[in-house]
Amino acid sequence: MTAAPAALEARSLTQRYGSLTALRGVSLRVEAGEVVAVTGPSGSGKSTLLHLLGGLDVPQEGEVWWAGTRVDTLDTQVRATRRAGQVGLVFQHHYLLDDLTVIENVLIPSRLAGQRDEARARDLLARVGLGGREAALPGVLSGGERQRVAVARALAARPATVLADEPTGSLDRANAQAVAQLLVNLAREERAGVLFVTHDDRLAAFADRTLHLLDGQFTDSVPALL
Repeated sequence: MTAAPAALEARSLTQRYGSLTALRGVSLRVEAGEVVAVTGPSGSGKSTLLHLLGGLDVPQEGEVWWAGTRVDTLDTQVRATRRAGQVGLVFQHHYLLDDLTVIENVLIPSRLAGQRDEARARDLLARVGLGGREAALPGVLSGGERQRVAVARALAARPATVLADEPTGSLDRANAQAVAQLLVNLAREERAGVLFVTHDDRLAAFADRTLHLLDGQFTDSVPALL
């Protein structure tokens, strides 16, 4: 029997910016239903890795695969269309559209993927503690509430992979735990692969395994989380 493809795979990623080498031959696999944390100090290459894995940039060397399909060689528009249906992205900044309501923001990825699952959007908002706020505009929400909307938006299209950059960085302890548990539940219930970058040991503790990035390479030693 042929083994099922990984939800997400990177093969020997190298990325340079002038004289700076941000990543040095990095490889990883995230299986369907697995939660992986990536930790490392500032400047270790975490954000570069996340951008390459999410298809927001293409590697100078190496390959990126989503569910068995190589995507770094795809045309930019084709890659973006595929990402809308397969990959949920959570950034440190929420990037909500201020003139759309909360639920309209959450529905953006599913609409781009050719569907509009309003029941799922409402369920996700309830699970991040924002039930009843569907009609609110982002401008009346706190920073933490906006980030929780962004998490719900990333999960709306039932992505095969979720990539998150410090998804709980602006949340208090209780809401951070709720969001972390939601990501874990997504992996368990829907067989999504989840990878998040974090400085928070409490969030990393939710992962099935943790990878430590230092100077553009994975290392067995644990770097200081600066």
